[in-house]
Amino acid sequence: MIVDQARYHEGRRLPCPDISDELDAIRADGSSDFLWIGMKDPSEETFARVSDELHLHPLAIEDSVVGDQRPKLERYGDGYFLVLRPLRYIDESSDVESGELMVFLGSDYVVTIRRGEAAPLAGLRTRLEHDPEALERGPWGVFHAIVDLVVDQYLAIEDELQIDLEDIEQRVFSQDGVVSTEEIYALKREVLEFKRAANPLLRPLTQLTGPSTPVSGEELRLRFRDVNDHLSLVIDNTESQDRLLTDVLSAHLAQVGVRQNQDMRKISAWAAMAAAATTFAGVYGMNFEGMPELTASVTVSGREFYYGYPMALLTMLVSCGVLYRLFKRSGWL
Repeated sequence: MIVDQARYHEGRRLPCPDISDELDAIRADGSSDFLWIGMKDPSEETFARVSDELHLHPLAIEDSVVGDQRPKLERYGDGYFLVLRPLRYIDESSDVESGELMVFLGSDYVVTIRRGEAAPLAGLRTRLEHDPEALERGPWGVFHAIVDLVVDQYLAIEDELQIDLEDIEQRVFSQDGVVSTEEIYALKREVLEFKRAANPLLRPLTQLTGPSTPVSGEELRLRFRDVNDHLSLVIDNTESQDRLLTDVLSAHLAQVGVRQNQDMRKISAWAAMAAAATTFAGVYGMNFEGMPELTASVTVSGREFYYGYPMALLTMLVSCGVLYRLFKRSGWL
């Protein structure tokens, strides 16, 4: 649906009851006015009506209808088609959710199409209308404000991911910290989601700051270069986070292996002690008549005392104690 549509004259908002009539008036006057049409999850019928009035290129229309595009900048005749992937950080689950934002730019119009809840244009138009400096620069000024807002969100989300990473890193290398492999892998997936949105945007911004840039005005080109610098910083930081998460995951798996090895050594030690006692009990429990321990006795205070069984039990305890001491000394227990 069309969320908002307006005509802008020297940064001031004017009503736009009909898109075709306003475009015809702008082109007839040769003024620097432009239209800004904002849509959110438009139906094919609504988008077809707007595209027919603005004569948008069929390939750009196809990308807009299909959706799920990577960030890019395409030129079609005198117009430009740009795709952004805005992000949103969900505090409750520490997830990174991506949306899609498509921008059609012409000399006298801007069309923004938002898909998903992560698209960040809810209050941008109102803010620009209260501070119309960007609107005075025309459609490219509006696009700068949009991409600047998206990259600022990247910076904020990158900070949140860094906090999550430091928390996991501290728990992995802490004695009392408890962290699961699934938790580390989930954060790595969020970082990859971030990279899929931010990394491809570097090329379009480089095109807008290069020698063949379509952006007019040195001040506006400087502003795009500033956004490009921020994006480069975000990408570098995210690459570092991705590599560090790989190292943390490897360290965590190594610690899991060490703990399992320690557990197996403890189990083996206890099993060895139990086996020693079982050996004595099994042999002595055969009750052969020829075993001297069955009839071995000593007279104590006039009473005959058979010491075979107590001697066997004592031998078992002593053997288990010796094994325990040896395993303890070697670090198995």
